[in-house]
Amino acid sequence: MKTVTVIHKYFEELSGLDPITVASVRVPNNILNVDDVLEYAWRWTNNVSGSWSRKENPKDNTDFNPNVIVLKPLGEDGRGHRSTSVGDHMVYDGKTYEVAMSGFKEVQA
Repeated sequence: MKTVTVIHKYFEELSGLDPITVASVRVPNNILNVDDVLEYAWRWTNNVSGSWSRKENPKDNTDFNPNVIVLKPLGEDGRGHRSTSVGDHMVYDGKTYEVAMSGFKEVQA
């Protein structure tokens, strides 16, 4: 499987905080295109009808995906992490990409 590292950056920097590495997403090998790989990681680190970062019963939490490894522990209140948003970063195959308004753009380190 391919691996994408998800870094929540945009809102953290607006708040004066450092970026946070929140997840490692294992992407199935049948997904070949870079944009599709990043799209998979983006989808599965979004809260659509549950919480991607909480390991609740998948029947009750349709955003749970066993291919997503949560790297930053949840807070003491147990609330899940926010969705991956425009301005956040993803690292795949040695390159860093920023989530754009539409798709992803490679950024230089």
